[in-house]
Amino acid sequence: MKEKKIKLDLACGNRKRAEDWIGIDVSNATDIDIKHDLNIYPWPFENNSVDEIYCSHYAEHIPHLTVQAALKQSNTFEEFKTKLVDDKDGLFKFFEEIYRVLKPGAKATIIVPYYMSVRAFGDPTHERYLGELTFYYLNREWRELNKLTQYPLDVDFDLEWDIAIDEDLLLKSEDVRNEAFKSKWNAVNDIIMTLTKR
Repeated sequence: MKEKKIKLDLACGNRKRAEDWIGIDVSNATDIDIKHDLNIYPWPFENNSVDEIYCSHYAEHIPHLTVQAALKQSNTFEEFKTKLVDDKDGLFKFFEEIYRVLKPGAKATIIVPYYMSVRAFGDPTHERYLGELTFYYLNREWRELNKLTQYPLDVDFDLEWDIAIDEDLLLKSEDVRNEAFKSKWNAVNDIIMTLTKR
C-alpha cells in the first residue's frame, strides 16, 4: 500500500490548495484541518515527516519578536521570562521549523510580496519586507562564503526563485523588463521561493 504524503498548506485561511493538503491556520477559517498558531513551536509534526510545504502570503506577517507566543505558552511571569531567553528572530524560527519537519530533499514553496511592491507596504499588518537576498541566508554555503555564520540559524536549503511581474511588463522586451526589475517600484509583485531541504 502506498504511503500517503504529508503536504502542509501553512496559514491557508479559506484557500487550501487541495483536499489532499493539510490546511493549518490560527483562524476559524473553513478550510483548515489543524488550528495552530504558527508562531508557537514546535508544530504538531514529527522531525523529517513532511513531504511538501506551501505557504502563500504569511511570512511577511511573522513578528520579529515572539513575545505573544511566549505569553501564550506561559502560566506565570517567571515562565514567561524563561521563554523570552531565545533571542532568535521570528523569521529564523519559522524557517528552522520548516527545516525540522521537512524530509531531506523535500520542498517548501514560499510566496511573499516583493519588497519593492506596494503589495509589501500597503498592508498595515506586514511586519517585514522580503526579497531574494533574504532567502539566501537560508543556505549554509552562502552564509559561510559571506562570513555570516554568526547568524543563529540552523538550516540549509537549496534555493530557486521566480517572480510574479506586473502585467504591463509581460509583453515588453527582456532588456526593458530587467531594467524595470532593478529600478522601478511595482515591477515585481511577488517573489516565489522554492526551498529544498539539504
